[in-house]
Amino acid sequence: MKFAAFKINGGVGVGTVGATGASIRRLEFQHPAGAADGVAALIDRKLPNQGDEIKLDDVELVAPIPQPRRNIFCVGKNYYDHAKEFSRSGFDSSAEKGEVPAAPIVFSKVPQSVIGPGMPIRIDAAVSSAVDYEVELGVIIGLTGRNIRPETALEHVWGYTIINDLTARDLQGLHSQWLIGKSQDTFCPMGPWVVTRDELNLADTDIRCFVNGELRQSSNTGAMIFDVPTIIAAVSNGITLHAGDIIATGTPAGVGIGFNPPKYLEPGDVVRLEIDGIGVLENPVESR
Repeated sequence: MKFAAFKINGGVGVGTVGATGASIRRLEFQHPAGAADGVAALIDRKLPNQGDEIKLDDVELVAPIPQPRRNIFCVGKNYYDHAKEFSRSGFDSSAEKGEVPAAPIVFSKVPQSVIGPGMPIRIDAAVSSAVDYEVELGVIIGLTGRNIRPETALEHVWGYTIINDLTARDLQGLHSQWLIGKSQDTFCPMGPWVVTRDELNLADTDIRCFVNGELRQSSNTGAMIFDVPTIIAAVSNGITLHAGDIIATGTPAGVGIGFNPPKYLEPGDVVRLEIDGIGVLENPVESR
């Protein structure tokens, strides 16, 4: 199933997405505030009754989890081709340890960086002149756990979405650690909705990024260095993962720093991310 969070008539709703992606059936929570957490309100609970069908054009989609309760966990250098291009870029503080990491490289983005489909990515020229895009598969945790074994890790997954792990490369290089460069306002577009874990083949799902219609990134989730179960096991090593936590699983080659000269985002650009089986996440780029 596919679930979306949206705004309509001044309120927030959660619903099931129709087979064609053109309509939503609103879920009827007993308490109006139940939808405030987006699709996270559905985790570990009986599915509420479905209301009338609403045309997608009549609602404003928001991020599936509009306000995550804590930072988004992210994995760096998790596709072989991107690990190589990033190690050569000059922005990789782990490059001296080799192009391909021996264990997942984990960092985070603050919850306030999250925006939904169609919302503008805002570039502040006074802060950064090197804003980059990164298409990533996002994992939504559905079952709380700690020290999770890879063999059972997928039992802890509720669903999947698309994430744009935007990065201010100059800030990433300046601070060595990645939090500031990754957590700028609007730097975590997410959506357009969540598909439940049974709908995606992690071993063979195509993933793409276009900028102004130009194909920049094209790969497959089967090309990850560390697969989703391995990532979940690593992130939960001594850290309790809670239902509603979000993990971004890394990006393939083709990011802006991989070109010579680099192709950074500029106001007026449109970034389109596609993951087969999930959908399309598109956001315009504007000046702040």
